[in-house]
Amino acid sequence: MPIFRLEASQTLSTDLATAWEFFSDPNNLAVITPPEMRFRVTGEPPATIHPGLIITYRLTPLPALPLRVSWATEITQVNPPHYFADDQIAGPYALWHHEHHFQQTDDGVYATDKVHWSLPIDPLSAPIAHLAVVPQLRHIFDFRAKKLDEIFSSPVANAARLQIRAL
Repeated sequence: MPIFRLEASQTLSTDLATAWEFFSDPNNLAVITPPEMRFRVTGEPPATIHPGLIITYRLTPLPALPLRVSWATEITQVNPPHYFADDQIAGPYALWHHEHHFQQTDDGVYATDKVHWSLPIDPLSAPIAHLAVVPQLRHIFDFRAKKLDEIFSSPVANAARLQIRAL
């Protein structure tokens, strides 16, 4: 089962407190997810995260296929306003560990996402990853970068620096 690493980063035109307030609210996940994925938080999560919080949602992971999936993640670590991590506890991946890092800079907040992930269907997981999952993750993080620029009124389009590679 190959494990992949995704890393995306961008500078947001905001301060650390504002960035943290936005990213630590689970309801904002829907705002930064492409609309064709029909992402919807289920249940009623609190307005801010904490360790042990379980967030459930439904989405269409590959919009070309009419498949809706349920997904649940647990917030495992929180260090406000600099870092939090979540792990998939139910969903389409064999492994999904997502770290969110925030650092104040002279230009705003440098936000970095680091995701380690793998698919459950070996030996087909590598071809499926390269043909479907990697392009979809690129689309999601490109959409997210554009949406974050809109939300934080960045004066210049600031496409996320994005790398996805097998480990």
